[in-house]
Amino acid sequence: MELPARMRRGEMLLVAGPCSAESRGQVLRTAEALSDIGVGVLRAGLWKPRTHPDTFQGVGVEGLSWLTEARRKTGMLIATEVATPDHLLAALDARVDVVWLGARTVANPFAVQALADILAAREGELPTVLVKNPISPDVELWIGALQRLWNAGVRRLAAVHRGFVSGHSAPLRNAPQWEVAIALRCECPELPMLCDPSHIAGDCALVADIAQEALDMGFDGLMIESHIAPEHALSDASQQLTPEQLGTLLSGLRPRRKGDASEELNLFRRQVDDCDRELLETLARRMEVVERIGRIKRRDGIAVVQPDRFKQVLARQLELAAALGLDADFVARVYALVHDQAAKRQLGDEQNDL
Repeated sequence: MELPARMRRGEMLLVAGPCSAESRGQVLRTAEALSDIGVGVLRAGLWKPRTHPDTFQGVGVEGLSWLTEARRKTGMLIATEVATPDHLLAALDARVDVVWLGARTVANPFAVQALADILAAREGELPTVLVKNPISPDVELWIGALQRLWNAGVRRLAAVHRGFVSGHSAPLRNAPQWEVAIALRCECPELPMLCDPSHIAGDCALVADIAQEALDMGFDGLMIESHIAPEHALSDASQQLTPEQLGTLLSGLRPRRKGDASEELNLFRRQVDDCDRELLETLARRMEVVERIGRIKRRDGIAVVQPDRFKQVLARQLELAAALGLDADFVARVYALVHDQAAKRQLGDEQNDL
């Protein structure tokens, strides 16, 4: 899916601008400064989906004239979030180049379909549409939103990974859970994917590391919040960079190329393939043993699930994992899945005998 050329800065896609459009002067000054460092797409929220009604809700339709003026003066494309049919219709009437659907909107299939219906009925060229991940780590919900827009005729389409709401994401604002974005990339390999390190980090000091991590994993670009005076921002002040800081960040990034692998890389990939085969063969042998254990439990009237036994096994494996330099959380998640599958195999074996 080819996106507008102005979305590219060198080897990567880039969208940047303030969390919220707050005044004409703020929008124009930020746009000019971002244009000077090579940003081609200015983002600014006009309608803000804030948790509390007594916080800044955005300037609304009034800000569209500020964005279009910024486009006229700098040549940048302009982008804003839309969450309701009224938002989208206003953005379309102003000929906004790029719209995005936020995490709360993507979590609601009815809301996404309402926006898709408007785009399907629209005559003429449609804007580029960016789709952020839903607030929960549900890749199928994310894919469903993208499919609704594709079915509506949107062909300039991209995904934006902005992390997931979690009670255990500290020091980050939102848990990255990169595996969800990787699952989307595997399911939709031709779909451009950007990362929003501002919302993942929640702290401007952490944005650069998140941005580089995303590029290392093959993301096509970034969506970063930048404000001419972040200390005075009316929303998300802590995660916004000045245009000067953004310029420094961009100059330090190392985009990763996509292309044919070297013979050295292919050699190690073949070794990984061998490890994967051995891993699956070992799992298969383990399940065979588990089924025999299940038959003995059934014969002796013992319950399938033995929590104390699982705790002992897990504790022993976590000690081994530490000695081998493996991440404890990763190993614990793997063993939880293995234990769940083992219980199902034992129960399935019992039901087959009935």
